[in-house]
Amino acid sequence: MQLRILTILLLCAVVASSQKPITLEAIWTNDTYQAKTLPEFEFYHDGVHFTQLIDGRIEQFDIQTGASAGVLFDPAVIAPDQAADWTGTVDAYQFSTDGRRLLIAAGREKIYRHSTRANFFVYDTRSRQLRPLHPGTKQRYAGFSPDGTKVAYVLENDLYYLDLVSGNTTQVTTDGQVNAIINGASDWVYEEEFRLVQAYAWSPDGKTLAFLRFDEREVPEFTMEMYHGDAYPELVHYKYPKVGAKNAVVSAHLYDLAAARTTRIAIPGRQDTLSDDYLPRLAWTPARQLCLTRMNRHQNQVQLFLADPATGACTMLYEETDPSYLDLQEPHFLSGNAGFIWQSEKSGYNHLYHFDMQGRQVAALTKGNWEVTDFYGYDEKRGLAYFQAAADTPMERELYAVNLKGKRREKLSGKPGVHAARFNPTFDYFIDTYATVNTPPQYDLYNSEGRLVRQLEQNAALRAEQEACSVLPIEFFQVPVKNASTPSGFSWDGTLNGWLIRPTAPQFQGKKLPVLMYVYGGPGSQQVLDSWKGTNYWWFQHLAQKGYVVACVDNRGTGGRGAAFQKITYQRLGQFETEDQIAAARYIGSLPYVDPARIGVFGWSYGGYMSSLCLLEGNDVFKSAIAVAPVTHWKWYDTVYTERYMRTEQENPEGYANFAPVNLAERLKGNYLLVHGLADDNVHFQHSAEMVDELIARNKQYDNMFYPNLDHGIRGGNARLHLYTMMTRFLDEKLKGISPEGARP
Repeated sequence: MQLRILTILLLCAVVASSQKPITLEAIWTNDTYQAKTLPEFEFYHDGVHFTQLIDGRIEQFDIQTGASAGVLFDPAVIAPDQAADWTGTVDAYQFSTDGRRLLIAAGREKIYRHSTRANFFVYDTRSRQLRPLHPGTKQRYAGFSPDGTKVAYVLENDLYYLDLVSGNTTQVTTDGQVNAIINGASDWVYEEEFRLVQAYAWSPDGKTLAFLRFDEREVPEFTMEMYHGDAYPELVHYKYPKVGAKNAVVSAHLYDLAAARTTRIAIPGRQDTLSDDYLPRLAWTPARQLCLTRMNRHQNQVQLFLADPATGACTMLYEETDPSYLDLQEPHFLSGNAGFIWQSEKSGYNHLYHFDMQGRQVAALTKGNWEVTDFYGYDEKRGLAYFQAAADTPMERELYAVNLKGKRREKLSGKPGVHAARFNPTFDYFIDTYATVNTPPQYDLYNSEGRLVRQLEQNAALRAEQEACSVLPIEFFQVPVKNASTPSGFSWDGTLNGWLIRPTAPQFQGKKLPVLMYVYGGPGSQQVLDSWKGTNYWWFQHLAQKGYVVACVDNRGTGGRGAAFQKITYQRLGQFETEDQIAAARYIGSLPYVDPARIGVFGWSYGGYMSSLCLLEGNDVFKSAIAVAPVTHWKWYDTVYTERYMRTEQENPEGYANFAPVNLAERLKGNYLLVHGLADDNVHFQHSAEMVDELIARNKQYDNMFYPNLDHGIRGGNARLHLYTMMTRFLDEKLKGISPEGARP
């Protein structure tokens, strides 16, 4: 028996010695563990080809075989002086509907999270002529008209269009001004919270431009400092509405190209001079009516309005309300005046519904105690709606097709895990992006019936790295939560979903190990999914090699489990989420291989808010916390996000005060690392500055690191390597440096 035990120990030692160490430099500098994605591509309008940007050339390929079908654009054949501002590089492109013309973006530069500006060029594939869209100044959101004969774009906050046949440029609006009036593009808060950047849309016949106008003159201005080595920092000013402040006054307009006339749309019951509501979407129906989505400021009411393009007269198509809040959805209109497909949580779970053009429900396309998590579109030819859902378990995503009557739902995806689809314009093919928590992303091409056509990218090299590094499996588990505080009328099964990495090397056997819990926890989010965790996966594996248990638990308020589970946190952000994370930490601390005196927590953004609360409210459970770019009081965050979940501070003073980390600074007992980018336009550095001020006032010691000129993502140069090196050292000192009895050596 002793010989057998010795043999097993020797074998384990050999395995451990052959294990390839995972280094921070390999993760954040050398990109050794970066998962491959598909090169950027566009499906071609004919349904049987796609295009890719390869070495600066736009090349066409056969969808089924992947064989080249020729080069559609080669910058090498363009003379340097053929077009003003042309530098010979292509950053992005789009085709006109008929494929005759190309719209090319060059010199693209970032504005905020989703917005960019660039020099745009139009290339005619027949004449092989390249022309600048508007020489001299970069433009935003250039887009072809449906017939491909015109291009609309935004220049210095005004809307323009170029007629490619006549060569004439028309300026649609003239009052655009930075930090005052925006035409055809959105303001900061619409971009960040509604994902709206291009705020104009061509009518189906190309005769009308619909656009939104943002009057942000009354919106308070925020200033950030950028450091460039000069005597004085550069001051960056932009409009940012914090809780309770004035939003931009948004109005909708129709521009008739032939008459050169602009009509303002009058929405029934709406006072256009006030900023108490939102117009987050505009889209045209096939019958050439403009659909406007309106939400009230509390975001618990949504209305769809149809506007006549000739007169601007507006009627309400559909209305939905909710006791707490509604997530923004988009109607998908069907041809032949057959109505629209709409996502709704009215049953308690997110499902698809078919409504007619009078706003009456025709059929529920999906139903049950599970969630539709994405809608990909409707195939008119086959009469099928394609969607993603968490029908089997909240921790997975499957692909489905269903008809307009809600019958014959067919599962298109295969293996368990998380599947996401991208369909070509004709819905004949789709690319399935598939991954599990332990398997890097795989990309495969399928036909509309779900039959594999060919494999595209399997990330075999990354799987080989996993094997070489002897990575540990991420395992799912459930946390039983007893005696949790809940509002009246709310019931749940008392369990939370989690995942965990447990070190198993011989040197860790029989020892009580430190724990790092990773948290996000915000409304509707999910971290406990059977999906690839990106670059953080490798940092977690690095920590596991060092002897850390790494765990993550989705608290109440997260997504995938229905509206009641998610919306329990309404007007109480931080309360139930923190209770659940503390309960999860206690449960993990009870595991036989865990040292309950050495539990830490790490989070970013909402996760930084959560990690701060965990340490402050759970100071008898958590010994260390890392908070990157945290919210420390909701009164300093933006109107759209915060008021959706909390209303205003005047309406909900206790909800704001009770779970603000700055108000709980006195409770700090453990080790606190606070990290922030000084140029964070989203969660302002103000949050960390105010937190530091409170900690100093109470003589609470803490660690911090601030990154000049870097935004919410803290990226660029050596920033990520520096950040993760610092966080790892912090954990080594504050968690590994504590003995099982809790005393420092």
